[in-house]
Amino acid sequence: MSDIQWYPGHMTKARRAMQEDLKLVDLLIELLDARVPAASCNPDIDELGKNKYRLVLLNKADLADPEATGAWEEYFRERGRTVCALDSRRKDQMAQIQSAVREVCREKLERDRRRGIKNRPVRALVAGIPNVGKSTLINSLAGRSIAKTGNKPGVTRGNQWIRLNREVELLDTPGILWPRFDDQEVGRLLAAVGAIREEVIPREDLARWLALRLDRCAPGLLQERYPAGEAAEDILERVAAARGCLKKGGGPDLEKAAGILLEEYRNGRLGRISLEKPQP
Repeated sequence: MSDIQWYPGHMTKARRAMQEDLKLVDLLIELLDARVPAASCNPDIDELGKNKYRLVLLNKADLADPEATGAWEEYFRERGRTVCALDSRRKDQMAQIQSAVREVCREKLERDRRRGIKNRPVRALVAGIPNVGKSTLINSLAGRSIAKTGNKPGVTRGNQWIRLNREVELLDTPGILWPRFDDQEVGRLLAAVGAIREEVIPREDLARWLALRLDRCAPGLLQERYPAGEAAEDILERVAAARGCLKKGGGPDLEKAAGILLEEYRNGRLGRISLEKPQP
């Protein structure tokens, strides 16, 4: 599999803009993908936000292994972070996020109160890699459709301030990736959950890599999901046989099978599977 390089020009601009935007905010909310928290933790954001209050949200927890998510929550708490796991589409989970914001920024709120400053909201920047669910989170917090959403990376292209209530004002930002992946495994993990455009890695290569990863994380799952007999040794041949993916000449359509495997993982049809666990 070739090296993964993906850093559109608008992301270079977005990083510079974020550097300026952080001067305006009290709190950095980093949204991570609960299935790949380490891979989706952008070191650029970590460096840029080192002097800000911090809140980590593990989004898409409904697609991740609950036990692994619990381990990740403990991992971040041990490193001094306030952390919450959530499904950003569920409005009933937003109260805990609002509560976490108040808790993280309690020192600032108390300082404002001592100074007689009233009704000045906490200004927060929502940041994360592409397609991690930032706009969906903002819409759920606001209780109305404000931020543009889409199930693909690169939907949010410009910054916007969003007043949620008297207490919190959010700055939505485009998702940013770091200029190159020093660890190619990180790039593949991000591609597997859909944070990188599919054309960056050949779909069949990525699907075969994902199959190997799933065999480690959930042994026996793929054999049960795609029963195609011993003749189909290649995982994509198994998927093609199980799902009836055939070319005109009758041979297996491996490209289509690869797309099915990737999509069924991403939308949770294979089950709640995390691709990473915290390293001791």
